[in-house]
Amino acid sequence: MAGLRIADLFLDTSVLLAGIIDFGDQSVAAQALMDEVASGRAKPLTAWHCCLEFYSVATRLPEEYRLTPADAALIVLEELLGRFSVRDLPSRSRKTFIDALPRDGIAGGKVYDAHIAGIARHAGAGAVVTENRRDFVTLLRHGIPVLGAREILEQL
Repeated sequence: MAGLRIADLFLDTSVLLAGIIDFGDQSVAAQALMDEVASGRAKPLTAWHCCLEFYSVATRLPEEYRLTPADAALIVLEELLGRFSVRDLPSRSRKTFIDALPRDGIAGGKVYDAHIAGIARHAGAGAVVTENRRDFVTLLRHGIPVLGAREILEQL
């Protein structure tokens, strides 16, 4: 992980949310990471699915944190699409992805995190930044570290 740069990072929805919406102490590291992203020196990676999930979650949070649909859409357009290299799984990889699900024991809602992990891997992420590390442990067998925002800040 030596020499890890912002452009090597793949940010999951949990970090995007905490980096943009102030949830108190749990947002401090994610907000510092998003400040680095806002500097514009490099574009980190994320998934189109993470952009949609950001919108979905941000518009249904408890009232004190909830964004209006218009504000959430603006953030997706300006902050996420504008500052990140937004990726998706290529269509030619879909069959391979689906074939691997039963083999890897993935069922139910875990398919969404597996999809995001597949996108990160295909995009060549040097590390995945998430506050839900257990959702991405499959990446470890491919040599992709899975770290929290605070850990990544220490690396950078």
